[in-house]
Amino acid sequence: MNEPRARQIVARERARVESRLAELGGEIRAEGSLQRQQPGDSGDAGSALQTESVTVALAADLREQLAAVGRAEERIARGRYGRSVESGIPIPDERLEVEPLAERTIEEQRQYERRGPN
Repeated sequence: MNEPRARQIVARERARVESRLAELGGEIRAEGSLQRQQPGDSGDAGSALQTESVTVALAADLREQLAAVGRAEERIARGRYGRSVESGIPIPDERLEVEPLAERTIEEQRQYERRGPN
């Protein structure tokens, strides 16, 4: 994949992730903390706790995606974008168009997920 296209699709991913993080930040502030609930407000506490837990998990996932964006930008700068971080084998452009933050070929990713990150 050529560098201008790589920069374009990774920038699009950065914008998407940052926008969603900003939205979640607003949702978290709007909902407020469960710790500030008044005594006797426990009727919706379970539901609110579940919603807050999901929101926090989504925010953590988005922060991980943002870190992946940074790694992709670094690979672009070093001329290594589009190559597997494990083997150096080229990642097909078709995969990168669908998954701009891909760090491995599909087969390497499957093996990585089976064995875990460590």
